[in-house]
Amino acid sequence: MGSNMIKYPVDGDLKIIFSKSAFKHGVTEADIRWAFNTVELDELIHGFENKYRLLGFNTKGNMIEALYNLINDHRVNVFHAFPCSNAFLESLAKQE
Repeated sequence: MGSNMIKYPVDGDLKIIFSKSAFKHGVTEADIRWAFNTVELDELIHGFENKYRLLGFNTKGNMIEALYNLINDHRVNVFHAFPCSNAFLESLAKQE
C-alpha cells in the first residue's frame, strides 16, 4: 500500500462528505462508507497533492474505487466513486 497510505482516526471519528458527483455511477453512500471500512488500497494519486484513490468493498462484496480529497485529519470529501472494472482488477493482480 505504500508510504502514501492514509491513516484514519483510530476512534472511528472519520467524517465523510459527499459531492453529488460521487453518485454518478450508481454507487451509494452506504457502499462508499463500507469501502472506507474495508480498505484494500488507499494512496495518493501520482501527480496530485490532495487527490486520493481508495479501493474497498461495497455492501455486496464487490470492489469499488472512490476518489477523495482530505479536508483535515478527520474529514474527507468523496467526489467520485464507481465499480472497479475486471480489467483494472486484473492489472492490480499482475502488479503484486
